[in-house]
Amino acid sequence: MIKWRGIAISFHPFFVIIMLISVLTGHFLELLALFTIVFVHEMGHVFAARMYDIKVLSVQMLPFGGVAVMEDAGNLTAGREIVIALAGPLQNLMLIGASLLLHAIGIWDGPFLSYFIQSNLLIALFNLLPILPLDGGKISQALCSLVMPYYATLLWSYRISLLFSVLLVAYSFLPLWLGLGGMQLNLLLIGLFLLYSNLMDYRNIPYRFIRFLVNRDRSFSRHLLNGTLAQPIVAEKTKPLDHILRLFKREKYHFIYVMNQQGNIVAVVPEQRVISSFLQGGSGA
Repeated sequence: MIKWRGIAISFHPFFVIIMLISVLTGHFLELLALFTIVFVHEMGHVFAARMYDIKVLSVQMLPFGGVAVMEDAGNLTAGREIVIALAGPLQNLMLIGASLLLHAIGIWDGPFLSYFIQSNLLIALFNLLPILPLDGGKISQALCSLVMPYYATLLWSYRISLLFSVLLVAYSFLPLWLGLGGMQLNLLLIGLFLLYSNLMDYRNIPYRFIRFLVNRDRSFSRHLLNGTLAQPIVAEKTKPLDHILRLFKREKYHFIYVMNQQGNIVAVVPEQRVISSFLQGGSGA
């Protein structure tokens, strides 16, 4: 692991194995270029996050690319998350533009130029697939959070990720099924890696939701400063707290209107009190 400006840069074991294999097979230069492209891609995310004062905890170099892990301290809105996600592919487009400029003025030419441009284009397009933790998956999750409660956002964004991971695995067998050659082994391994990662993360949705609730206190001051209009949630007195909490939206502040069996509002409770009661083991509204 390497530390750079407070950011931990780590390498997945499979990534290291691939690097060693590239040395033995004589493809180290190509892989070094690919590593540089991915690193610049991730730095795009880092600089965009810092523009919004969002702390980047680490950059993980994975077999298929990289992932920038950020701290959500209540200021990571859906709009900011989309901008940060798009900043990565934007770096690839800028690298393509720079390489074409060097080619136009006669500095760079040959097969390696084509490899560099194609690699940038491939990484940019691949990362826009709606699969977590790819950029497209983060964009898909951010868009879901604009119209869905956060718990439903987690469920559906991971379901979409699982679906497209399966499709990616199936696509790797397409040449074999069509009789056009063997399966695409690299794509198969990446698809299986993403499928396994999302299966594990899908099981951890309850823990991610708890973390979301814990961070709600941090976002309260932002809502207060911006004068955010509270969104009411009407719930029966006997409704379980976890059912109420699953209606919370990412960028909304909620007041819970507690209703009795006669349909009368008997109490108005701020969301902090509901979250606090739930975390302390409460069950009903």
